[in-house]
Amino acid sequence: MSQPHRSVPRNRKSLIPRLLIAAVALALLAGAGWFWQQRAKAAAESAYRTATVERGNIRVAISATGTLSATSTVIVGSQISGQVTDVLVDFNSPVKKGDVLARIDPSSYEAQIEQGSAQIASAQASLRQYQATLRNAELDYQRKVDLGRQQLVAQSDVDLARAALDQARAQVNSSQAQIRQQTAATQTTRINLDRTVIRSPVDGVVLTRTIEPGQTVAASLQAPELFTIAEDLRKMKIELAVDEADIGQVKQGQSVSFTVDAFADRQFRGTVEQVRLSATTTSNVVTYPVVVSVDNSDETLLPGLTVNAEIEVSRRDNVLKVTNAALRYKPKAEEDAGAVAAGPQAMQRGGGVIDDLAVVAKELRLTPEQQAAFDAAAGVIRERQAARIAQVQQGGASMFGGGPGGGGPRIVMGGGAGGNQQGQMRQRMAERFQQDFAAFRATLGQAQAARWDGELKNLLGAKRAPLYKLVAGKPQMAQLRIGASDGTSTEVSGDIREGDVVVIGERARE
Repeated sequence: MSQPHRSVPRNRKSLIPRLLIAAVALALLAGAGWFWQQRAKAAAESAYRTATVERGNIRVAISATGTLSATSTVIVGSQISGQVTDVLVDFNSPVKKGDVLARIDPSSYEAQIEQGSAQIASAQASLRQYQATLRNAELDYQRKVDLGRQQLVAQSDVDLARAALDQARAQVNSSQAQIRQQTAATQTTRINLDRTVIRSPVDGVVLTRTIEPGQTVAASLQAPELFTIAEDLRKMKIELAVDEADIGQVKQGQSVSFTVDAFADRQFRGTVEQVRLSATTTSNVVTYPVVVSVDNSDETLLPGLTVNAEIEVSRRDNVLKVTNAALRYKPKAEEDAGAVAAGPQAMQRGGGVIDDLAVVAKELRLTPEQQAAFDAAAGVIRERQAARIAQVQQGGASMFGGGPGGGGPRIVMGGGAGGNQQGQMRQRMAERFQQDFAAFRATLGQAQAARWDGELKNLLGAKRAPLYKLVAGKPQMAQLRIGASDGTSTEVSGDIREGDVVVIGERARE
């Protein structure tokens, strides 16, 4: 038997499509809300130009130019005048100490030696004659003295004999002096004769030669320069001209990298050997000479090459760094209202010295008593800061000056522009911190106190600058310590982490 057919109620059939339509509508509304929310968030984020905090190395270098030269260069001249008969070396000739470089005609000096020898012989003959006269005068004087005692001769004859004896002795002495004088003159001529042979005073290489065979050398007032010899081209030096603004960073032993146009595809290295004090002023630009020693074992480098060098004055490895544009950025609202809120915001973000000191205290492994003393001192300082924040917000006065609008980071506390005022501020702050933490420091051991003093000094003397992190689509200020900068990136530390997004500028609104 067939079952009777049951029909669905009409009102139930019409309810199902309505529920489907409502569900689709709700889904569309939820999707539209999510879309508009994401779009608003993206729009907020896209309103800023950003960069990411990275970890890497920062190398600070000073650029300078200079000239390569041999470590020791000897100029060989001539002490005598005459005609050059032989030149035995040329440019680039290797020489050893004592090697003959050139010869000057020795004829005149040889003749003078012969003349002097003849004069010495003549003087020696005269000396022998005078010595004979002296012996005769001595005998005559002795006889007359004996006769005078017997009163056989007059006293006047004895006196004459004495005078003749003295005269004979004087002639002998004079003749001996003439012989010595002539011998010395002849010896001088022999020395000059030896100087007609120009010899190398050192081992090295001939760089320049300024004479030719047949040329006459005149050494009247000063020795003419005949050769220039580089003592050892395997060791060379560079004399760099470093600007007065950078010379304070240059120290002995720093590494130097340099290039020369002759070998543009190679980079050479050297070491700062000397920072000289003799300043040079050219067109009102003051520079100081810095001597760099260079190992040229392969003798690739040549004397006289122009050098483009970089002196590495600082290097920081594996540090957090941000682009300098992030340290120059300042929100429009702050630019319009001045730097009134900079101080309070910086303190509210916890980027000040207190938070840094808390990290130091943690590293000191304090006892409960020491930790309580630190917390008490830190609490007093935070209360004082809070009071100053309220005062600033009410009075509209800035606790921290705005940074300079130039190309560098806007430094709030540290060296740089306005150093006089900031130096006084650092000094007052250091004195205040020492007073506030005096009770805490008294609880520390000797090693802990030494560590605390050093860290406190470094933190108070550190340069600080504001930086804006992008948090939930909005810039959030953080007061950071800044370190070395290579002109593009700057080392930062404080309330910052690797990968944080920081604001470097605002996009133009359409």
